[in-house]
Amino acid sequence: MSDTLLQIDNLGVDYETARGDLKALRDITFDVNRGEIVGIVGESGCGKSTLISSILRLTAPNTRFRQGEIRFKGQDLLPLSERRMRALRGEDISIVFQDPMQTHNPVLTIGQQMLDIQHRSKASKAEKRARAAKMLGAVGIPDPEARLDQFPHEFSGGMRQRIAIAMALMSEPDLLIADEPTTALDATLEVQIIERLQELQQQFDCAILFISHHLGVIAELCDRVVVMYAGAVIESGDVREIFHNPKHPYTRRLIDCDPGHIKTRARVLPTIPGEVPDLANLPEGCIFRDRCDQALPCCAHQVPPLTQLQEGHRAACWLNHEEVSA
Repeated sequence: MSDTLLQIDNLGVDYETARGDLKALRDITFDVNRGEIVGIVGESGCGKSTLISSILRLTAPNTRFRQGEIRFKGQDLLPLSERRMRALRGEDISIVFQDPMQTHNPVLTIGQQMLDIQHRSKASKAEKRARAAKMLGAVGIPDPEARLDQFPHEFSGGMRQRIAIAMALMSEPDLLIADEPTTALDATLEVQIIERLQELQQQFDCAILFISHHLGVIAELCDRVVVMYAGAVIESGDVREIFHNPKHPYTRRLIDCDPGHIKTRARVLPTIPGEVPDLANLPEGCIFRDRCDQALPCCAHQVPPLTQLQEGHRAACWLNHEEVSA
C-alpha cells in the first residue's frame, strides 16, 4: 500500500464574484504521507482556509473547482456525492478549528457532545461515555469522568482546545486537519497543545495537516512545510531545509519577520512591504514581483514554475534557474 494518504494535484479553485472570478487557489500540488505532519504557512489571504474547505468539500455556493484532483487514499474527493463525503468527514478526516471558544455547543454538556460524535458507533451509551472519558484523559483533562457533565463555559480556553482535539480524534481518523489551533492561546498553552498533538499523532499514527502563520510552531511540530502565497504554492520541502536554506524570497522574508529570528532590539519590527495582489485581477508574471527586492526582468512577464531543486525541495522562483530569459 502506498504511504501517500492525501494527494493534491494541480488544484484550481475560483470564487465567482460580481468583479469576475477570484482565483483563490491555482495549480496547488503537494501530498501528505501516513504518519506525517505537514505544515501549511502563509499570510492571511494566501488560500489556507480555501484549501481546508476544498479538502472537506465544505465550500461556499459560489465556489468552482476549475481543475485538478484531491485524492484521499487514492480516491478523488471532488466527484463524490455529498452522502459519501459526510461518511468521510469525522470518520476518516477530522478537523480542529481555530477558535476554541466557538467550537462547542454552549447549551450541551461536553459529555453529550462527545456522545453525539459517536452516532455511527454500535456501542452502548455506557461504552461511548467510557470512550469519551478516555479521550479527555488522553489530551490531559484531569478527572475526565466527572468533567463530562460540565458545560463548555466551565473550561478555560486551553482546556476547550484540548477537548476539541479529543473530539476530532474520537473516531481515530487517518487525517487530522488542524486549522491554526493555537492562535487564540497564550504562549504557555501553545507549547502544551503542540506537545499534546505530537504525542497523539504518534499514539494514533494519523497524519496531520497543520495550518498556521506562526513559523515557530511550524518549525517545532512539522516534518515538511508548504509555503503558500496568493493562492499558489511557492516553496515546499523538509522543515529543516526550508528554515535553514529557503530558496524563495517570500519564504526568506517570512522567516526574517518571525520575532524568534530577531537578534537585536529594535523599535520597529520587520515587515514585508506591499500587499497580497488582487486575486480577481492577478498581475502578469511572478505574483510576488511587486514586493520582491530581488526581482529580475523576466519576473514581469513569466510565471516561474515550481521546480525541484533537490530531493523533496521545490521552489517557484527564477533566481533558482541557471538560465533566465529576460
